[in-house]
Amino acid sequence: MHPSVDAFGGEGEPRPATGQTLLIVDDDRAFVQRLGRAMEARGYTVIVAESVREGVESIERSAPNFAVVDMRLGDGTGLDVISALKARRPEARGIVLTGYGNIATAVTAVKMGAVDYLAKPADADEIHNALIAGENKPEPPENPMSADRVRWEHIQRVYELCGRNVSETARRLNMHRRTLQRILAKRAPR
Repeated sequence: MHPSVDAFGGEGEPRPATGQTLLIVDDDRAFVQRLGRAMEARGYTVIVAESVREGVESIERSAPNFAVVDMRLGDGTGLDVISALKARRPEARGIVLTGYGNIATAVTAVKMGAVDYLAKPADADEIHNALIAGENKPEPPENPMSADRVRWEHIQRVYELCGRNVSETARRLNMHRRTLQRILAKRAPR
């Protein structure tokens, strides 16, 4: 990676992390390139891996200060990378990114040593802030989304990804087709 224009942009640049190494493990090359450039602009030395195996090998060669790891990789789970990082460098800070978030996985990620769990698409500012937050995490939002709203949005997202095909969406969500149709017919919860 090399410094360039911050593809993730953002007002009010957070303080740089000069001299800090960051391992990014994700199989989405375009995302990794954009994120890598954006994190280099924030002062990180970026190392890239596209699989659990490459990530663990990189950690064994030289454990980084920070890691940003995709949850679902072709050869396993990003939690294996977090586990290897914490075993090799306990003070390292890693976060897990996922497009398929759920509470149980977030809890598991944190138990295995991740300092945060962010839903994709997370921008470079969110990632940087999560990495440097330490114990001083920001206050939760005043009016967070309800669990019903989060569920509804997840269903809508899967529905769109399935080309608005009710049968395929129901199959992927492991839900009865009629139940899904009733949910889709209702307005979004608050």
